[in-house]
Amino acid sequence: MHFSAPSRVLSLLGAFVCAAATITATPAAASQAPPPAVAQSTAAITNGGASSTRETTTPAATTATTAVAAATAVSTAAEQCGGALAFGDIAVCSSITGDREDNFTVTTTRANDLLYTMFKGGSGDYVSAQLKAPNGDPICYLFTSASTCQLAGAKTYTITVKLEWGEGTGDYSLSVQSMRTPSTCTTLPGTFFSFASTGIDGSLAAGSAGDCYRFNQPVGTVVHLWKTNGIGAGGADVQGMILDGQFQPVCQVRYANECTLTTAGPYHLNLSNYYGTAATYNFRIARISNAAGCAALKLTPFGDPGSNTGSGSLGGQESISCHKIRMPSAGTVGIRIYNGQSISWTAYDDAGLTVCYGYNLLSCNLPAAGDYTVILQNRDWNPVNYHIAAASLFRNGGCAINTGLSWALDAALVHQTSDVQTNCQLFHGNAGDRVVFYRAPIVYNTVVAWLVDSTGTSLCTEYSEQDGCVLPATGSYRIISYLNSWDSGTTDAMYKLQIRRLSQPAGCPVIRPGAYNAAPAGALGPIRCRILDIATPGRYIAKAFDAENNQTYAPVYDSTGTRICNDSSVCDIPAAGRYTMVLNGRAPGSVVDNDFSYYTTLLPYQPSGCTPVSDTGYAQAPHRGGFTTPGQYVCLQLPTPAGGRVVMLLPADATGAAYPNVYVLNSTGEYVCDSSWSLRQASCELTGTGPYTAVVTQRSGYVPSPFALSFARVDGPPACPVLPRDEAGATVSTNADSFATCFSIPADQHAARESFTWHRLTGTGEAAVSVYTADGLRYCYTFYGYADRTITCTLPEGPVTVVLEASGVEATYQVTHRDATTP
Repeated sequence: MHFSAPSRVLSLLGAFVCAAATITATPAAASQAPPPAVAQSTAAITNGGASSTRETTTPAATTATTAVAAATAVSTAAEQCGGALAFGDIAVCSSITGDREDNFTVTTTRANDLLYTMFKGGSGDYVSAQLKAPNGDPICYLFTSASTCQLAGAKTYTITVKLEWGEGTGDYSLSVQSMRTPSTCTTLPGTFFSFASTGIDGSLAAGSAGDCYRFNQPVGTVVHLWKTNGIGAGGADVQGMILDGQFQPVCQVRYANECTLTTAGPYHLNLSNYYGTAATYNFRIARISNAAGCAALKLTPFGDPGSNTGSGSLGGQESISCHKIRMPSAGTVGIRIYNGQSISWTAYDDAGLTVCYGYNLLSCNLPAAGDYTVILQNRDWNPVNYHIAAASLFRNGGCAINTGLSWALDAALVHQTSDVQTNCQLFHGNAGDRVVFYRAPIVYNTVVAWLVDSTGTSLCTEYSEQDGCVLPATGSYRIISYLNSWDSGTTDAMYKLQIRRLSQPAGCPVIRPGAYNAAPAGALGPIRCRILDIATPGRYIAKAFDAENNQTYAPVYDSTGTRICNDSSVCDIPAAGRYTMVLNGRAPGSVVDNDFSYYTTLLPYQPSGCTPVSDTGYAQAPHRGGFTTPGQYVCLQLPTPAGGRVVMLLPADATGAAYPNVYVLNSTGEYVCDSSWSLRQASCELTGTGPYTAVVTQRSGYVPSPFALSFARVDGPPACPVLPRDEAGATVSTNADSFATCFSIPADQHAARESFTWHRLTGTGEAAVSVYTADGLRYCYTFYGYADRTITCTLPEGPVTVVLEASGVEATYQVTHRDATTP
């Protein structure tokens, strides 16, 4: 015996299907014999013709409030526990007990029919149902939800209902509908497919096998399907499958999506609630190809669009609306939407083919004259009101004329007076020019901007390691821009734009390398760029400092506009020539206008003409220097040989500009160390070859002022007096010219753990103490100064050196040490 596997097309395809047709039902004798077991599978939908003997038409399908009694093809549910079951009727059996079997008969007059079934168990024991062929062979198992069952011949079939375990009491409802000859079917008129239509409101009784709809559209028609599930109460999941004229599946109706009718109609659809509970729904389809019912959206010039805008409201997530654009010729438009954060859009040609899509404004190239449909879709959970405009990017109307690409020009101030306004700045460029543009709002916002050619086509849209865009030809170009956010109470928002040429730049002041221990090469002045006139290739320092001594980072470009250095402030110049330094050159979201002035530091990285200093800072007065303007660099020549270890000494009260930054280079210009770590926190081992240079720079944001510092060598036997190991210890006097002093402790005069105490006896100020081993390693220290303090250090074997750094004021300190290994 061959068993046809039970079908559950809905659960796998996510849809039900239906066609307009007629069916009759006849009673069948009850059978007490239990049916054989049946396996599950998906039933195929086979080919066949279509007919309709009970069909209704909904002529007013353009309103959501249309009553669709005929669309709900069910009779009033009646008590029925077997017998003939007509398509569309709902049989309710309030009680089935023990091993009783209820047998229903259904008759189809068409071969290869597909039954839509809705079998629902009640609150009692589990009830099962099985559809059998006339010879008693099982065909399908009816699931307790919406399902389908594929039939073969035009025959009378039996549905047997029983308690699964043959005992107890249960109840159930049963309904069936035919794909080929449904009990009733609603024909959808052409107006139903207009975007102006709000669809059909339908209702499904509890236990209904579904509502049937039929319609016709040309092959190739593209439609948009609205979401139908979740509308009804009680967990409704209303869904179905559109079938073509051969009853083959075309598109699922359940979620918001597009559908192309690729095969011929007429088309049929059976909508049912998967869970079988009573449900209401809204059924809606709109035609995208040759769309109707869309509001016209006029093309607008640049600037405030005025009345050439559209507006509307969108419901919750996946709601859509549409607008029509008529193009006089091929060209690029910009779709501008407010609120763009929650709305996506897609532009279609009249055949329903997607031309482009995006969020908010995007250049969209419409390839020919004619009508285009723009569909908006809400991506937010909440309803939203929107405003839309379509800017003519292929025209110059409303475009402001840029006065040139010179860096000396003031930035353009752009006004935006509409939430969907698009602005334009027109400029002339030559083939090969590398052009860069910067933008920034006057108050907090985001400026969106891009470059287009004379046709409105976007240029340089791909990621590039380089800045700016190389123009492909000589001619007119435009910067398209707008403010991304818009407050409801705003009437005029402003932002700035700078359009500049990076290659062969114009308007940049020229500077040449300066000298250490002198004022910066470039005096305080405006204009975002500087031309660096370099006579000798090599490594250079190129930095910019404002009047408050804050650095603004600036990359460097060659004459073609190619960036050769990033914002590291150190640049390797490959050849003699002119180079361009641009403040925040890699930050397109910044505008440095001519109301900002700055100093320019341009120096060879390897210093020259440096002042000699001592590395015995305990015994000599400190080196006194000073900064008079931001951007100055001071260099000092160290006498220490290669391999030596040095530290930088500062007054304990040094702050701000009096606490400068220092880094050390060897004779080949290689970095050795700096004051952020080893030169102050440990000790600096001089590597490479000497002589060694200490470069002193100002701390950012501090007013230039004098400084005092010393260098001390801390490796090898120190030339420091011994610190006695008694209660008196040693007394030391400090002042501005002698703020640092040192003591030595022989190897046999300290323990493995030693405590060091200093106490201010007279004067003011504070002091910090560090302890170094004989090889120059710093073992312990206090980072801040104290008038009185004790620190305990774990020390290695061998001699150590104690260094005291006091404030640069008159004071005396007592310094002692003791064995900390004993209480």
